[in-house]
Amino acid sequence: MIGTTEQIVFWTCVGLLAYVYLGYPVLVYIVSRLLPRSVKSGEIEPRVTVLITAFNEEAAIRGKILNTLEIDYPTEKLEILIASDGSTDRTDEIVKEYSGQGVKLFRQEGRVGKTMTQNNAVEQASGDIILFSDATTHYHEDVFRFILPAFADDTVGCVAGRLVYLNEDQSNVGKGARRYWGYETFLKIAESRACSLIGASGCLYAVRKSAYEPMYPEACSDFLICMSIYRKGLRSVFAPDAVCYEHTNRKANDELRMRVRVISQTFTDLWRNRDMLNPLKSGFFAVEVFSHKVLRYAVPFILFVLFGSNVMLAGSSIFYDSMLTVQVLFYSLALAGWILERAGRRLSLLALPLYFVLVNLASLLAFYKFLRGETYARWEPIRETR
Repeated sequence: MIGTTEQIVFWTCVGLLAYVYLGYPVLVYIVSRLLPRSVKSGEIEPRVTVLITAFNEEAAIRGKILNTLEIDYPTEKLEILIASDGSTDRTDEIVKEYSGQGVKLFRQEGRVGKTMTQNNAVEQASGDIILFSDATTHYHEDVFRFILPAFADDTVGCVAGRLVYLNEDQSNVGKGARRYWGYETFLKIAESRACSLIGASGCLYAVRKSAYEPMYPEACSDFLICMSIYRKGLRSVFAPDAVCYEHTNRKANDELRMRVRVISQTFTDLWRNRDMLNPLKSGFFAVEVFSHKVLRYAVPFILFVLFGSNVMLAGSSIFYDSMLTVQVLFYSLALAGWILERAGRRLSLLALPLYFVLVNLASLLAFYKFLRGETYARWEPIRETR
């Protein structure tokens, strides 16, 4: 006799997973098509500050400065501000070499972390629009042509660009990251049209200085900024033609460490801003945050319960036996992908199972750290020699 309770639990988990990965994307896409929120773009030339936050980036900062200096924009309206969070290497010295070209250094003493360094640097910025960037991110010279027009719309407070991951050595982790980010980009386009972005790529997003609110040190700034903007009655929109490039992590452990930090910070943001999950207050924005973040981060728990209920249903029918076999095979492929990655070997077939398990393991570890009260005010950039 098949257990009714076990079946209910099993199919509830299946339904939740189907909603997270298929139902929500379909929902937000339909809303974006049936009830789109347009953006009134216009040709504007405000004063812009490119704010690059850095910690011990001597290997990358020169290339980043040169890349930023190549942006096609009137020199008198462009400020390049490097915010050094107590760097102990040659980062500050390299920045000072370009002072004659209008590059400014803001040195934050005391190593206070990325978010606090950004907060303090924004106060020093002269731009009406602040464009946030990372030291390893490269832009096309026409990036402002795609980022700035949306600010002609008074309802827009933040504009985010599209991050393209480079995986030149074709690592399995890199392949998984690229596929995952392609899925995320689809969601960003739909969320932007339907209501507002719930998160930006931290290496390319611009904010009206007048709308910027200082954030607490442990915040995931590129997630919290969109929530902060929405609280002000403004929107965050996506500009997919504004492209930036970064290299993927090549090692599973590095990607896991980065994901744990980001997700742990996001748990803190969600908890502190849980009132924004009320649809009566935030409308469809609440649906986006709950579906895209809360339920997404709950996936490892759903998977665990799904597996457990499937084990209890094993032997009751060919269907449940087959489903259990599929799950065991999938996790076995992920484990094989991790073992091969550690051995320096690659097999494209294993990239997706490996990355899926990796990001969900990161959610699990991040939740544990969140419950323990661990925070990430400071950050340690993961840089590999290429």
